[in-house]
Amino acid sequence: MTDPRFPYGTHRHHADPVAGAPALEVRGLVAHYPGKRTPALVGVDLCVPVGRRVALVGSNGAGKSTLIKVIAGLLPISQGNVLIYGNAVGACHHRIAYLPQRGDIDWRFPVTLHRLVMTGRYVHLGWLKRPTKVDWQIVDATIERLGLSELANRQISQLSGGQRQRALIARALAQEADLLLLDEPLNAVDAATRAIIHEVLSLLKREGKTVIAATHDLSRLADDFDAALYLDHGRPVKQPEWAMPSLPLPTLNGAQG
Repeated sequence: MTDPRFPYGTHRHHADPVAGAPALEVRGLVAHYPGKRTPALVGVDLCVPVGRRVALVGSNGAGKSTLIKVIAGLLPISQGNVLIYGNAVGACHHRIAYLPQRGDIDWRFPVTLHRLVMTGRYVHLGWLKRPTKVDWQIVDATIERLGLSELANRQISQLSGGQRQRALIARALAQEADLLLLDEPLNAVDAATRAIIHEVLSLLKREGKTVIAATHDLSRLADDFDAALYLDHGRPVKQPEWAMPSLPLPTLNGAQG
């Protein structure tokens, strides 16, 4: 794959969560893309308790994907602090699952859906250890949960847009992480995929998982998420007036008071 975004595929030191720490704490975050003088994120403060589902809302270029990449450890921190379960970014990769946008994956790569979902287990295996029977059982169960069992042996290049999105979600779920970072999981998907993703978000809440998702889908924010952080040009902003009638969600951004 071209830049396949598998940041958790090698053995690293896996720190235990700090007792009583939130799932995510971001304070005074400033981040730049390499070679860029203008910051992509400025002054982001965010505290997400364990088990909450938070939507990152904003237009294209608002900073949603950038914030997710910083939390995932794919973009360096220029200033401020990011703590995940009380640990610095990179100390607990096994607790974080990252779902990139579909466009970040080279779907021409010759691999089956089954094998793609198995890459979600690599954080537990490393690159050299073979998957166990238990790993394959977890992968099969996850594929079934996403309604993809009949497509398990199909090459990923043959999947539709909605099927590809479900495959990426299956890969994230197979990791059995505590914090899931979902970058536009509802972008340009069919109605069937949308319904399945809504069900997955509900299931994750029941399981006590923490979810942070960038989204353009405003129709069911109040159903799928517990809170929302609004971004504009890399900065947190107050909840827009247009959102008030249909989106009575509390913000978790400390800077907004």
